[in-house]
Amino acid sequence: MSEKIAFLGLGNLGTPIAESLLEAGYELVVWNRTTAKAEPLIKLGATVVEDAIDAITPGGLVFSVLADDNAVEELFSMELVETLGKDGVHISMSTISPETSRQLAQVHEWYGAHYVAAPIFARPEAVRAKVGNICLSGNAAAKERIKPIVQSFVKGVFDFGDDPGAANVIKLAGNFMIACSLEMMGEAFTMAEKNGISRQSIYEMLTSTLFAAPIFQNYGKIVAQHAYEPVAFRFPLGLKDINLTLQTASNVNAPMPFADIIKNRFISGLAKGRENLDWGALALGASDDAGLAL
Repeated sequence: MSEKIAFLGLGNLGTPIAESLLEAGYELVVWNRTTAKAEPLIKLGATVVEDAIDAITPGGLVFSVLADDNAVEELFSMELVETLGKDGVHISMSTISPETSRQLAQVHEWYGAHYVAAPIFARPEAVRAKVGNICLSGNAAAKERIKPIVQSFVKGVFDFGDDPGAANVIKLAGNFMIACSLEMMGEAFTMAEKNGISRQSIYEMLTSTLFAAPIFQNYGKIVAQHAYEPVAFRFPLGLKDINLTLQTASNVNAPMPFADIIKNRFISGLAKGRENLDWGALALGASDDAGLAL
């Protein structure tokens, strides 16, 4: 475990990833905007710093799990990337625009460092169970260097080539499909409910037969039970991802009419004060339309 690893960002997803790396024996220096969130990791052996740049080891590795494009661009200043320097690798696990990843990769190249897009498909409980899947794209040698590390906390590692933005395209496509599944289940379960059939019973039948897949089984339980707390992925971040999806599609003239529907569902949910719920609450829109009060 000779690699020096900086870990920046300890939100709902970043914290269990950092915990998994520490449990695997890696030496971590961690930073978070709210320092108190990093302190529990000290018991697992992490070193906590108050300034992100102090976590960086020249030529080492830095994982970032940040909320959006602005947060990544703001944190990874020229000064920070220069400190990372020659042969350093930035593993960006955020769900951001492919174009932002491509621009960041260029900045890293100026200083001899490498940028690898590495968004993960996993909720916090999936990270802890090591059953998530990660997409990689970027410099080939940098990807080979980090693969043994990311394999310590995921089930599958999927390589999408040298284009730094490619993994982000896949992540946006996947999140769009999850959001569509939430809408689909919300509509189907609501139709059943209004016909006198319990949401739980239709969930149990369909997710053990025709739709026996993790997305339907895990999110379906949330939708069937209207269990939108505790929050694993905040509702506003769902709108952020759909906006990124629509922009990425627009850039290549790929119409996505369902994405427009999902976007409006998120906007409607925010207008109804659901910003503090999990993004699974997207499915509440179908109940609203059917006149069902929770």
